[in-house]
This record gives sequence, C-alpha cells and structure tokens, in this order.
Amino acid sequence: MKKNFLIFLAWLITILISSIYVHENPESIEKVKSRFKNEKNLVLGAEVGEILRTPGNSFMLEFTKKISFSEKTAFITHKENSKNFDKSLLQIYFQNGDLYKNSKTQKINLPKSFTVTKNGGIKTVFIYKDNEFGLISSLEKNCFYASIILIKNGKEILKTKCLPQKKLDYNGLGSSHIHHNGKIFLSIGSPEQASLEIRKLAQNKESLFGKIIEIDKKDLDQIIEDKKREITVKIFTLGHRNPQGLTKIKANFFAVEHGPKGGDELNRIIEGKNYGWPEVSYGTQYIYDQKGKSYKINHEKYKFEEPLFAFVPSVGISSLNNCPKVLKNYYNKPCLLALSLYGNSLRRGRSIIIYLLNNAMDKIHSIEKIHLRDNLKLRHFVTNSKNELYEDIDGSIYVSADNVGIYKLSFNYFRN
Repeated sequence: MKKNFLIFLAWLITILISSIYVHENPESIEKVKSRFKNEKNLVLGAEVGEILRTPGNSFMLEFTKKISFSEKTAFITHKENSKNFDKSLLQIYFQNGDLYKNSKTQKINLPKSFTVTKNGGIKTVFIYKDNEFGLISSLEKNCFYASIILIKNGKEILKTKCLPQKKLDYNGLGSSHIHHNGKIFLSIGSPEQASLEIRKLAQNKESLFGKIIEIDKKDLDQIIEDKKREITVKIFTLGHRNPQGLTKIKANFFAVEHGPKGGDELNRIIEGKNYGWPEVSYGTQYIYDQKGKSYKINHEKYKFEEPLFAFVPSVGISSLNNCPKVLKNYYNKPCLLALSLYGNSLRRGRSIIIYLLNNAMDKIHSIEKIHLRDNLKLRHFVTNSKNELYEDIDGSIYVSADNVGIYKLSFNYFRN
C-alpha cells in the first residue's frame, strides 16, 4: 500500500513540475510542437485529371488538376521565359518551410526562431537579384513576432516588436508583395483572433502590423553584399486587417484583405492613406466578440479611405493579380482577378472573382464570382519572380488549392 502511495506521489509531483515548466516556458513547448509539424515529409505527385467545367457569364471556365500535394503554399513561381507549363520549372514555397525546386523537395534555410504554431509559417517570399527573402512567423524567448529573413543564410533582416500571446493567430499575417520603381511593397496583416490589443496595432504608427510597407532595393543590395544587417522600411499605408493579395496595373496599386464577419475588401492602395481597421468595416464583430456588435461603416465620414468594394457576407478573399490576356482582350477595360478560400453558408468561397474597373481605376463596374467546387480553397496564383501572373502558351493560368494541389484554369468558348 505504501509502495503504491509513493508511486502516486511521484507521479503527482512529476505532473506538477511539468505543469509549472509548461506555464513558465511556453516557448519550449511551442518549439517542440513546431518541430513535430515541420518534420512531416512533403510528397508531390503529377496528375492527369479530367477537365471539369463551370460556366461564367460570357465564357466557359475549364479547370483540371496538374499537381497534388498536402500543404498550403506561400509563393509559387514558374520560369517566365518558358510558355510551356512544366512541373520541373516550378518553385513552390510552402508555409511549413518546404521548398519544391529543380524537381526536388528540400527544407528552406530558416532561423531557429521560425514557428508554425498558432497557424504560423512562411507567409510570402519575394525575390530580388536571385536572392529569396521570406516573411515568416517567429518565436524567441517567449516573444511571438514577425520577421523578414534572407533565405540563403537564414538571417533575420527585420524583426517586429513582440505580439500579445492571447488570441494570437498568424493566419492574419497575410501577405503579398509587388515590385515597382526600385521598391518592393509588402503587406503585413494584424494577426489576431478576437484580440483587441493586436487589432489596435493596425492604427499604431510604431508597429508594422496592419500595414503595407515599402522596402528600398538599394537597402537589399547592402544586405546581399553583407554591408548591412537590417533593412529600414517605410510605412506606405495603414489600417489593414489581413491583406492577402497585392498587385498593380501600371502605377496603380490594389489589395484585397479579409474583413471580420463580412467586409472582405478590394482597395486601391494610395501612399499615406489609412484604410480604417479596426475603427471601421462593412463587416460585423463575431458573436464571441462584443456580442456581434457592428463596426462603424462610413469610412469617409471618419476620414478613412473607402474600399472600392466590400463583400457582405465574406467570401474568404485570398490572392489578387491582373486578369490574363484573354480576359483583358475580351472586356477591353482594366481587369483584376482574385481567389477565395472558405466563404460561408451565406456566400460560398472557393471561387475566382473578376473585377472590371473604369479607366480611371477608381470605381468597380462589374464583379463576377465563379464557384469552382466545394473542396477547393484557392490560395495563390502561379506567377513569375515579381509576382506577376504566369500564362502558358494557350493563355491558361495556374492556381494552388490548400492541401490539394495546383490546378490549370482555362477561359474558353467566349460568347460573341
């Protein structure tokens, strides 16, 4: 009996010590979980899927699976001088830290601070002079933060301040990027799940969260040449929630971002403008967040920039890019193409969305949403190294679907 009591006592003491250690050292536990998730082997497979069709208003959209994989993408490029789509010419950066390149899967060179916990991972990759840079989620000394790294050596060249741990969700980090006039513009979201403290960072000019930032390529030159350790960035716009797509038409910038419960936005991005989050939104707060209370809606009244369009309810907007040439030629007006993730019971996501703009590009004339099928949560376009849409010799484009693979999309049978 005494022996059983001693065994029970030893077990109880072990549990207490473990509980205290976990409470006082959350970083260690998170890193173990992150390492476990990151060690899963990624398998890519070629597909010869049947051609599926769904009607658009003026054409037939045909889509077929080309590559299968079981992870979420962060950025995908195809060698741009080849118009024949070839799996071997792809570079696929995955959120979990894997890279498919030269027909092989390998681990990306990441710092020890990299974490995939709290829905973290690599959020985007931008490329300059054949050097790859990544926006990643990080954890060090109980500090959750975001950082930009130079992938060839894994060194951090930019670190944000620490985020509050409570209700942190790195899904909200975004992000996307564009190249323009010697600069790279990078979107960084407000990574929260019902956290008022994190939410407010979007309006805080001392924080990089909830911003689109400007990076000078001359600064990157010094990083590449090992003449500088950290980059200096400029806040280009603020007041963003979760800007996942960023593109340009000539010198006009556009971004899409997730709203809360409703309010996914398409914005024209203008230097110095404030887009209002979390002060205004066409969405509402979730039921667990102040009992579903509405936000202020009138952006202009409160001196914020109005979105060009807001989906109510949301569609789970994700990537944004220019329309392929076949759509531009058909519509003969400025044209943007977006992808969507989940959506909801009121408005399905898993779609492509065509925005037609006026020539001044400050108004939306038409929106067409084409649902593909229920299990495709569309994440990224296949692009060139500057995040410009890749089109093959037939004018088809390619997109990734979370945990499923890459699909070919073709626009055919246009009405006269």
